Amino acid sequence: MAQWRFFPLGRVKALSLLALLIVALFGVLATQTPANAETAMKQPQVCFSPEGHCSTYILDEIAAAHHTIRVQAYSFTSHDIADALIEASRRGVDVAVIVDKSQTSERYSVLNDLSNAHLQVYVDYCCAIAHNKVIIIDEHRLLTGSYNFTKAAESKNAENLLILDDAILAKSYLANWNMHRSGAERFALR
Repeated sequence: MAQWRFFPLGRVKALSLLALLIVALFGVLATQTPANAETAMKQPQVCFSPEGHCSTYILDEIAAAHHTIRVQAYSFTSHDIADALIEASRRGVDVAVIVDKSQTSERYSVLNDLSNAHLQVYVDYCCAIAHNKVIIIDEHRLLTGSYNFTKAAESKNAENLLILDDAILAKSYLANWNMHRSGAERFALR
């Protein structure tokens, strides 16, 4: 039998202490963040309006974009979101937007603002209505739900917004975006 004379606490207490140290070490390692925090997966987020301030989540996500933003919007009258997309484009982010055909005659539509800022804006005539509400950021962040990009969605309507960091889902949504883009028409200033 091994001698435990170097452990003044005794064999059982020494083994218990060793086990506790191992558990503590694994706990510390499990809470460490990767060296590159940008590669860390973000937790899903959900927002409900009115009064959930969902546009704040959208604006934060757009501000964090590095490479690409793809938007599908049924109704798009939010100047705050349009301005954030324009600012992202100025930072060098490739921004493209597809909207439902109703936006070409919508009084408060932001299409002219987006087009004047030289963003790629397309009108989807595919269906009775192009009812999508989607933003795909950097091919892995996905924002979707019932939330229209409007002031009413923010302050009056019962809407929901789901934000996911999921490259597989984002790839599916991006494929759908590309399919709609291939049949859409480039928006001409009115």
